[in-house]
Amino acid sequence: MDARRTPRAPRDPDLERQRIDERSLEVWVDEGSTAIRQEATGAAQRARTAGAPTARTPSRRARGGVDPSTAAEIRSASPDTQHGTRAVERLAAAAEALERDRIDEARRLVGPLTRQIPSVAAVHRIAGLVAYRGGRWRQAVIELEAAEAIAPSLEHLPVLADAYRALRRWSDVERIWTAVRAASPSHEIMAEARIVAAGALADRGDLAGAVRTLAPAASSPKRIRDHHLRQWYVLGDLHDRSGDPIEATRWFERIAAHDPEFVDVRQRLHALGR
Repeated sequence: MDARRTPRAPRDPDLERQRIDERSLEVWVDEGSTAIRQEATGAAQRARTAGAPTARTPSRRARGGVDPSTAAEIRSASPDTQHGTRAVERLAAAAEALERDRIDEARRLVGPLTRQIPSVAAVHRIAGLVAYRGGRWRQAVIELEAAEAIAPSLEHLPVLADAYRALRRWSDVERIWTAVRAASPSHEIMAEARIVAAGALADRGDLAGAVRTLAPAASSPKRIRDHHLRQWYVLGDLHDRSGDPIEATRWFERIAAHDPEFVDVRQRLHALGR
């Protein structure tokens, strides 16, 4: 802690988890065919405190509904056409409820489907995302692992890793981080996985290791995207927590230059005397 500044009150983990819900997140089901737009910062905010997005998956515009291949899979797994049609409609309604941040409604809608058609990955994935958004980490892991066993999705690995992180399952976080790096995914997915990995190190007090993990994000690309801002935010927070207000200010000011409304960057700069 920087002795030149008044010590802050300890961070409230529950409050920090609530801050997940402050910015946009798009989660894709069935390799991007069905999207759910969620309000969340993802793991960028969760890296601020031990145990608390989320991770973010590829940023494509939400379309709503259930894609044809998933609908066909659901109908095939259902006992008859009528049940299949209702299941498709129910999953679409659950996705819409999640998109609109109606977590309890989404949970009620998707829960029965995990029992009725357990062979459909998209059902478990929606259920996992609903549990994740509701802070039910163990249930999120159960459902997301089930989805991965049926139809692996690189896009959703950072979400699963972040649920592991909330449960302090460090070896599982590292396993996913290793797998993502080996797969050389999109910049967005790599950023989310990197944020979760850095957050896991910070949770265990290794702030220097967390900064090193985020070192590849320190460059200034020609086109600044949201995943750059989120990584910079974590870097700023890590330096702030490490007692380096000058470096923390540099990162928060870089963010503010591109998006002054990003999360609570104004407040962070104010707290740093800027």
